[in-house]
Amino acid sequence: MQLPEIYLVRHGETAWALSGRHTGRTDIPLTPAGEESAKHVGRRLTGMTFARVFCSPSQRARRTCELAGFATVAQIDPDLAEWDYGDYEGLTTAEIHAKNPGWRRLRDDAPGGETLAAIAARADRVVSRLRAGADKTLVFSSGHFLRVVAARWLGADATAGAWLVLCTGSVSVLGYEHELESPAILLWDEQPG
Repeated sequence: MQLPEIYLVRHGETAWALSGRHTGRTDIPLTPAGEESAKHVGRRLTGMTFARVFCSPSQRARRTCELAGFATVAQIDPDLAEWDYGDYEGLTTAEIHAKNPGWRRLRDDAPGGETLAAIAARADRVVSRLRAGADKTLVFSSGHFLRVVAARWLGADATAGAWLVLCTGSVSVLGYEHELESPAILLWDEQPG
């Protein structure tokens, strides 16, 4: 029996991703290097057939999807948006720690933004839709949210996403080991190159 597979693509590089700034709802474009990595994703996925393609509404995810060659079949899914970082939007981790030394991404809420519980609830809705498919599915979104999706796919707490680093322009694959009752990560953070 062929088990379903979920291909996750983190959008290509942006100026804020490059500088380590938390990019939640700020809608910024890909850098030229980000556009190249998106094209690499397209080459990596050449010849593959996906029953469903979902994309975050952010321009960085939509442009990655477009350059990878899937924009015409992608469904925009608001649940795939990156974490709303609220007061921490645009700040680096060092700048956040200067204000709140104990704060940890994917453990603590973002003041003025989304709670981790809200992100987990969105990820659970996404996972539910992904599990409803019986074939390959392709998803374009952002790093921190995809890390929570992977954790929830495995049945782990959303905080487990902290252990799953994702680089820009990377491809990961969620699936199953032997049976539908055994969700697994089949590939993680395959980078262009």
